[in-house]
Amino acid sequence: MKFNAILISTMFTLTSPMVFASGNHAGGHSHDEPKAAHGHSHDDGDHADHKMTDDKKTFLKKKNIDGYDVTFHVMDAKDGMKMGNESHHLMIKVEEKGKELSNIKINSKIVFPDGNADSKMLMKMGDWYMAGYDLKDHGKHQMMILFKTADGKKHSGGVYYSK
Repeated sequence: MKFNAILISTMFTLTSPMVFASGNHAGGHSHDEPKAAHGHSHDDGDHADHKMTDDKKTFLKKKNIDGYDVTFHVMDAKDGMKMGNESHHLMIKVEEKGKELSNIKINSKIVFPDGNADSKMLMKMGDWYMAGYDLKDHGKHQMMILFKTADGKKHSGGVYYSK
């Protein structure tokens, strides 16, 4: 298990510069989703920060949640980096004034196109927090996070990922 965590962290460290250098490309995602049932917007219309790489397999979306800059990153789980039956890695980075927050706890929840849901705690992997999910089903997946900062306050928000 520890070896897998080190392997995933190393692979992400080596591949993340390629993802971020890819720029803003047209993706097949809709931006007209309704507000989530809990009242938070999962797409606040900030389309400039929604990126999809050329291979159409990596999703990157930045969103401001309660003054924190939160990056949602979804990428295919490569063979050898999977832990279970996951098909994708959900990775989250939380920053305040350009500085990464590392003393936080993050829980994630995915509502699948069929209405079923799955929740997981994210584990720290380098500068990111990560969890694996099975996102093989086509359609719109609602991705939500709840994070607790060092001051004890809870913050929540999310985005939609379409496949």
